[in-house]
Amino acid sequence: MTNKPYYETMYILRPDIPEEEVESHLTKYSEVLTNTGAEILDNQMRGKRRLAYPISKHKEGIYVQLSHNGDGQQVAVLEKAMRLSEDVIRYLTVKQDGPLPTPRATTNNDQSDKQESKENKEATSEEDSKSKD
Repeated sequence: MTNKPYYETMYILRPDIPEEEVESHLTKYSEVLTNTGAEILDNQMRGKRRLAYPISKHKEGIYVQLSHNGDGQQVAVLEKAMRLSEDVIRYLTVKQDGPLPTPRATTNNDQSDKQESKENKEATSEEDSKSKD
């Protein structure tokens, strides 16, 4: 079974834009791709991170990863839209030949993991206090 190639676009937004504008960019670029006939595989906001070097006097940026499937023509349309936007400070699209990305797990799993670790710590502290007595 051969893996079908897909594209991953990582783009960095200015760090000083409000959260609702970040959401509007996520939907805007997803709609640009769907209008060209591409299929959105995954759309993840990676959060605000420190840049390796300043870009347009910004030391931080909001990273977004967008995985999409298509014939390749959609990449030029997407990158043109990003180039014209003042909020996008960098973007890069890479063609991937590996297995398709799995969608990110929901935050409910993260919350349940935190709850389990909290319960484990409490149980461990209770055992320690009993053993000291």
